[in-house]
Amino acid sequence: MKYTLAEINKIVNGRFLNAENETVITHICTDTRQISAAENSLFFCLVARSDGHQYISTAYKKGVRNFVVSKNVDFQSFNDACFILVDDTLSALQTLAKFHRMQFKIPIIGITGSNGKTIVKEWLFQLLSSEKNLVKSPKSYNSQIGVPLSIFNIENNNELGIFEAGISKVGEMEKLQEIIHPNIGILTNIGSAHDAGFSSTQEKIQEKLKLFANADVLIYREIYVDEQLLHDFNFQKIAFGEQANSAVQVHLIEKKNQHTLYQLSSSLFGLEKTNILLPFSDEASIENCLHCVVTLLYLGYSIDFIAKKILTLRNLPMRLELKYGINRCTLVDDSYSADFHSLQIAIDFLFQQEVQKKKTLIISEFEESGLSEKDFIQKLKSILQQNKFDKLIGIGEAFMHHIESLASVVKEWYVFENTTQFIEQFHILHFENEIILLKGARKFMFEKISAQLIEQTHTTVFEVNLNALTHNLNVYRGYLPKNCGVIAMVKAFSYGSGSVEVAALLEQQHVAYLAVAYADEGITLRKNNIQTPIIVMNPDAVDFDRMLEYHLEPEIYSLEILHQLIQKINGNEVAIHIKVESGMNRLGFVQSEIPELISILNKHKNVQVKTVFSHLAASEDAQFDSFTEEQISTFSTIVKQIEDGLSYPIKKHLLNSSGIIRFPQAHFDFVRLGIGLYGVDSSATIQQQLEPIGKLKTRIAQIKQVQAGDTIGYSRKGIAQNDMKIAVLAIGYADGFDRRFGNGVGKVFIAGQRAPIIGNVCMDMCMADFTHIKNVHEGDECEIYGKQISIVTQAQKIGTIPYELLTKISARVKRLYFLD
Repeated sequence: MKYTLAEINKIVNGRFLNAENETVITHICTDTRQISAAENSLFFCLVARSDGHQYISTAYKKGVRNFVVSKNVDFQSFNDACFILVDDTLSALQTLAKFHRMQFKIPIIGITGSNGKTIVKEWLFQLLSSEKNLVKSPKSYNSQIGVPLSIFNIENNNELGIFEAGISKVGEMEKLQEIIHPNIGILTNIGSAHDAGFSSTQEKIQEKLKLFANADVLIYREIYVDEQLLHDFNFQKIAFGEQANSAVQVHLIEKKNQHTLYQLSSSLFGLEKTNILLPFSDEASIENCLHCVVTLLYLGYSIDFIAKKILTLRNLPMRLELKYGINRCTLVDDSYSADFHSLQIAIDFLFQQEVQKKKTLIISEFEESGLSEKDFIQKLKSILQQNKFDKLIGIGEAFMHHIESLASVVKEWYVFENTTQFIEQFHILHFENEIILLKGARKFMFEKISAQLIEQTHTTVFEVNLNALTHNLNVYRGYLPKNCGVIAMVKAFSYGSGSVEVAALLEQQHVAYLAVAYADEGITLRKNNIQTPIIVMNPDAVDFDRMLEYHLEPEIYSLEILHQLIQKINGNEVAIHIKVESGMNRLGFVQSEIPELISILNKHKNVQVKTVFSHLAASEDAQFDSFTEEQISTFSTIVKQIEDGLSYPIKKHLLNSSGIIRFPQAHFDFVRLGIGLYGVDSSATIQQQLEPIGKLKTRIAQIKQVQAGDTIGYSRKGIAQNDMKIAVLAIGYADGFDRRFGNGVGKVFIAGQRAPIIGNVCMDMCMADFTHIKNVHEGDECEIYGKQISIVTQAQKIGTIPYELLTKISARVKRLYFLD
């Protein structure tokens, strides 16, 4: 995009707060963590859960000089900056995107649905990028903010656009329709995602269909849409399915060797019982694949062309992944897509990580970018000038021919003609203590490079979805008043999810405090460059020196530990958090101790009380609500006593995750968000709104045929009542899979179905009965907890709580972090 500020001001119906400016804008940004080409960027100060106006100074320090605001700003504090005032910054962003979209007459594919949007988009891109110059939404940019940012990527040389749209409640899709304005519509799978925002499945479908109000055609699977819902639309309706009246009839012939053979018939496209082989066997991938097949038929491609191209699809992870690498390296694997828009997003993510590590980019040429070798290198050079890497490794002929153009922007560089040559020379590259971004086109098979770089690990993995973590944080923020901050609990290895990575994300989300149990946990965060204030909830006096060294703030819960702290600090200033007893009968000052506490604090003004807090005993349980209300009253009385006794205001916090929802009268200044952040609502009030952030998975090590009467496992506890097929799974109680799940109590998820555990759970493995399940192979993935096997339900089965299951996941189970 390229507009002058004056043009943008006119488009969004704004008003310059200071002198009119003719700066040419080429980049739009809404997040100070994702600023590139700062001098030609326009920063929109969005007012949502956090107020973008708070970050004007940060953006200014990063070089941004142009802003769209909805509040009067003291522009004299930013001498050379320009401010456009509008009524609503989000509306202005969407208006500008709408204008930009209407400058182009190219066909646009709009995709919506509950599941499969991103995969269908990415697969269409894979299938068509060699035929046309395409533009698409980066990753899952499908929200009220993400869609406009995606649309700004349309350029004059693009021939086809592919954009996805997602909504979570009524009234959102009309705005996205006006921005995307698709000619071709695709409605993917309709499932339970975001059900809480709609009164019924029918209402959700009606809302999603609004994306296609002005489309020429809609492609969909017949089972998801009642024809009556389409009655008022004028677009061509192309349904696929097994019914005789479907525009494209699809009939399953057979599944074999991870492939599925279908027969297609369609008078619309001149097909009569034509076979097509799909390179997948799971139902979700087959359905997504068929959406792509029908779309390509509509676009005029022959069935022979489609059949050949479809076989090139791979079920790659449609997400950016953060992995542990060899020699203390960290790998940011974003090799599933190869375009400059997703490259910038991946770079932004990398620079938000461990800044003390050397930064390395391994990149191939983007074969389907539509750019000449020289233009490709020049565009990459521009990005590298904005984002400083220490090492560049280029793979492909473009780098062989033009590397001298990049030599000036990176200290250390290597070029290889292909991936095979890179692997042959791998030993000379000496990767150590680096954070490495992997970005390559499909033909370069960067999965081979990833295999070289990742640390060899146990096949059991705990996947952590960082997007789900952000989602859950925002769900709870939605229940808070704007002046109430969040203290995020990252104790116990962030409830098993990995402390540093989770803390880094929470810092980016601007939580007020992080809270750990012990000093060692806080020190680890500081050593990994976490700057957010950290509260130590269970301090030990022997750790006070180290806590002061690393600027950690201790909870003080008794007169004795307060005296020990005062002796250690020798008159230096220290921030503390006072814990008071309100009925939990754990740590905390009782009310009779408060006068002496105030006296000591008034004598030692260098000891600054940052907050006073307490802990609710049963906020999740309605039968104890009267007791909880007594706790709130007791806490309020004690806090007033402390505030009256000190000469400065004190911040307060009392509520945990379930308390946030059930006792809004006690939000005070902060709330402490713990298990809810990780996708569990102990009160079961808003569980449907939360997303599980973790998936514990393993693989099938071996398949065995067991005869009736044989026994399975230690102590011969598992007995085969009939001939049985069992899967030996590479997970046991040493990994955190509780022994109580043995002998049929627990179930795991294999090949789309649940399979019971048979026999005792062993230290390093367990066995599952999958006699009733077809198409299971050694090496297949098996879910232990996640979307299919609820950790809440599993905990209930063995009489415990999700906290215990999460925190018991062993350190030998590697954590894999990803962004959808």
